[in-house]
Amino acid sequence: MSQNTSQANNKRIAKNTLMLYVRMIINMAVSLYTSRVVLEVLGVEDFGVYNVVGGVVGMLGFLNATMSGATSRFLTYELGKGDKERLSLTFNSALIVHIAIALIVFLVAETLGLWFVYNKIVIPDGRMTAALCVYQFSILSAMISITQVPYNASIIAHERLDVYAYVEIVHTFLKLFIVYLLFIIAYDKLIIYAGLVLTVTAGIAIFYRIYCLRNFEESHFQLQTNRGIIKEILSFSGYNLFGNFGSIFNRQCTTILINNFFGVVFNAACGVATTVANIIASFANNVITAFRPPITKSYARGELSEVSSLTVMALKLAIFILCLLAIPAMIEMETLFSLWLVKVPEGAVTFTRLILVAIMFEIIRYIVTIDVHATGKVRYVSLFNGILMSLNPVVIYVVYKLFHQVYLAFVCEIVMQMILSLIVIYLAKRYINQLSVREILNSIVSLLVVAVLVAFIVWKLSLMLEGNFVRVV
Repeated sequence: MSQNTSQANNKRIAKNTLMLYVRMIINMAVSLYTSRVVLEVLGVEDFGVYNVVGGVVGMLGFLNATMSGATSRFLTYELGKGDKERLSLTFNSALIVHIAIALIVFLVAETLGLWFVYNKIVIPDGRMTAALCVYQFSILSAMISITQVPYNASIIAHERLDVYAYVEIVHTFLKLFIVYLLFIIAYDKLIIYAGLVLTVTAGIAIFYRIYCLRNFEESHFQLQTNRGIIKEILSFSGYNLFGNFGSIFNRQCTTILINNFFGVVFNAACGVATTVANIIASFANNVITAFRPPITKSYARGELSEVSSLTVMALKLAIFILCLLAIPAMIEMETLFSLWLVKVPEGAVTFTRLILVAIMFEIIRYIVTIDVHATGKVRYVSLFNGILMSLNPVVIYVVYKLFHQVYLAFVCEIVMQMILSLIVIYLAKRYINQLSVREILNSIVSLLVVAVLVAFIVWKLSLMLEGNFVRVV
């Protein structure tokens, strides 16, 4: 790849990353406000009904989350290859698969799901009608979101992340407008809220589809598919599904083990620690979103040295951004929690610090996994991920039996993420020989050494400064 093209690629990545950060910051600020107001307007019972009933449909969307990753990879790959005919076939095949998933979700939701709502969910007296309205609105919203995946994947594949960010910012402010409408519409607040959320979801989806139809030739739907492409997408998704299931199994089993050995107080601590850690990690995760399309396109074009350089760049940037936020947060975690919560659950500070270390290695794994996904050879990386994630609760159980220290679950998580990161790096090198493992490992080690030194310096400075607010800043 020429130097000019490489520089243009870097500028586009920087622009897309910046737009994703703008979107994320606005979304976080508005979401924190709207969630508090919605809880206040609906009341605790109705808010609980909305979350539990909508969550029934949300569980059915697990398969769709896996499919969206496969769709994005295949569209990006074909776009990088420059084969317009196969790109169109890929989009149409993906859309038909998602329409089929939407129909399956509809059938399951209107049979087993509806039975579950009637018989297994505790609904307050007099609120069943409202709950059923929320449920039906949630089904329609889920179906719209499922069939929307190929269009969103096209926007990301074409690296129009500025458009994606602008629309999502509008989406965020529409949620704020929904809160305003709740105050002025005199009707059942729960039904109105669910209906308005569905309306906004549909409106955003319609805009995305119109944009794609006007700008991307492949997004014009035709009853034209390719069995080979569908088979590849389903195979890719199937292996990913196993890996993702392992992650969910690990998370849920760890929660249960903490509950069984130490009680609900430490579950609360784990919950708030995960929330804080995920907010900090989301800043680094935007790097992954911005780098995924150019890495996949470079592989599709056969520019393997560019794949290696982009991977190293993504690792450096993601680790740098994470450390920039995580190091002062880890040092001042007690102060941050005291400013946020009235009563800080026991263990929350230690849990958050350990989770952030685990997230560091998790982000390394995610970035190198982009290279593996670009090759389409996801079998072994998904199998290792699913197996090790599923075995982690067994290790935690044994460790708890032997030592009975609650924080050791998170130490096990750190060790597992380190092992998975090394496995993914090995597999990536096996599939892409031009990938510079030495440069990848040198970058990671050097950044971590610097992070430890900076953490020590910042910690020493924090001991010298008085006043919580000044010290935190």
